[in-house]
Amino acid sequence: MRFDYVIVGGGSAGCVLANRLSAGGVHTVCLLEAGPADRSPMIRMPGGLLLLLRSKRYNWHFWTAPQTHLDQRRLYWPRGKVLGGSSAINAMCYTRGHAWDYDHWADLGNSGWSYREVLPFFRKSENYEVAASSAAPPPDVVEFHGRGGPLNIAELSDPNPLSAVYLHAAQQAGCRLNPDFSGSRQEGVGYYRVTQKAGQRCSNAQAYLREAETRANLTVMTGAQATRLLFDGTRAVGVRCFENGRYLDVRAAREVILAAGAIGSPQLLLLSGVGPREALQPHGLSPLHELPGVGRNLQDHIDIAITVRSKTRLGYSFHPRSALRTLKELLRYTLFKRGQFTSNIAEAGGFLKSRPSEPIPDLQCHFVPNVNAYHGLDLSHVRRYYGYTLMMCILRPKSRGWLGLESADPLVPPRLQPNYCDDPEDLDRLVRALKKAREILAQSAFDPHRMLELDPGPEVQTDDEIRAWIRRHAETIYHPVGTCKMGVDEQAVVDPRLRVRGLQGLRVVDASIMPTLVGGNTNAPTTMIAEKGADLILQDAVAATTPSG
Repeated sequence: MRFDYVIVGGGSAGCVLANRLSAGGVHTVCLLEAGPADRSPMIRMPGGLLLLLRSKRYNWHFWTAPQTHLDQRRLYWPRGKVLGGSSAINAMCYTRGHAWDYDHWADLGNSGWSYREVLPFFRKSENYEVAASSAAPPPDVVEFHGRGGPLNIAELSDPNPLSAVYLHAAQQAGCRLNPDFSGSRQEGVGYYRVTQKAGQRCSNAQAYLREAETRANLTVMTGAQATRLLFDGTRAVGVRCFENGRYLDVRAAREVILAAGAIGSPQLLLLSGVGPREALQPHGLSPLHELPGVGRNLQDHIDIAITVRSKTRLGYSFHPRSALRTLKELLRYTLFKRGQFTSNIAEAGGFLKSRPSEPIPDLQCHFVPNVNAYHGLDLSHVRRYYGYTLMMCILRPKSRGWLGLESADPLVPPRLQPNYCDDPEDLDRLVRALKKAREILAQSAFDPHRMLELDPGPEVQTDDEIRAWIRRHAETIYHPVGTCKMGVDEQAVVDPRLRVRGLQGLRVVDASIMPTLVGGNTNAPTTMIAEKGADLILQDAVAATTPSG
């Protein structure tokens, strides 16, 4: 099998690339996805995300190595294993990060990646819905958002009443309302815009792939796990994949593009002999091309959750007393795509400063109108109590981790070592985050609802007690990046055009190329990276066929 472009990974980035590179019918494209097609109704139904976080069919179910600074705990990392990738199982919050994040990328030597230079690609991806009552889009929407793009960005249709209580409490605590975290100002609190359309999830597969997969020049292969890259000298010429119990070679005449994410892309490079020698030799792999940065620079948002049991029954619960209400809401969703099951669960939140001296927000919060379900793995409290949870993560952690191989067997998951709180400043910032969350939850707006704090609990008060609790309970909020970082230094894996350094015909286009973690959710930035990456690839294709002189 031979194509112009072979894309490894049908997730958030891969779906964008498949659409843009196959447009116009000029190039033949093959998209390889290890997981199945995204046909499950749980994917389309926003409220199905708790089940998807538990799923082993649509989710890789990764676990980290023991974390030295988190009481030797192994943390659960859900990642999408399905067309649409993590955009098919995430909480659908649409945020971009702060403009500073992209200007910082440019300051690191990544020309073309400042905020003003990437903004057109954010806008290109979007169909940003505005209220039907608006005579014209507000000025911020015109400047910062796009209309007519594939990815639908909507307001929540039926947020839970407790989310409004949270916003009232946050204002009582001194926070400003912000209707658009991706506009002219990030700081403040508000409802999250979501990647939904008409009350259903709008994953990147739904947005980009549904139209493209009907094209004769695009081949989409599901259940096809890439096992290694094929090279002719230092040029990538294809991918070997495992599909239906057999190995199959898929050849690329122009480029192989890795879009398997911050875990899959560096793992495939290492399995193919591309990476630091010391990471390859213990597994009997001969270095094809030494690149010391492959698998390094791993970053993630670490998160804490303050949970309160409620006196009222406004929140979401699996309590037996809520069974009839749940059935009614399920029928309402089925018939009208309205109600509780259109919720992305993390309905409201915001971007705050842990102390006034911070130049830009360094915390992000997600308010959840139910008790903490621990990635959907532990529903015991959700079955027993009504309640609400305020989650807080630090946006630019200083700790750096790494990804390595556990085995030369490509079907064995890699070793994930994020090194959470390796830098003590991260733990100090989390202490301030917890205090900020408690300040909001203590406001009078919550008085009619507050029964008692379940986690950390009233016995946890001093900074040392808070630190000990964080070590026992902090978790990921699902934003691993950076393991094939873009840059111009010796640790860079790709250059600013996303070409793997020292090799030909090979690029990485996904969240792994982020040199630093952005201050927000990562699906929108990954979509932007793929939009810009596709543009760079097509530019180079034109340049390669244009006579010089």
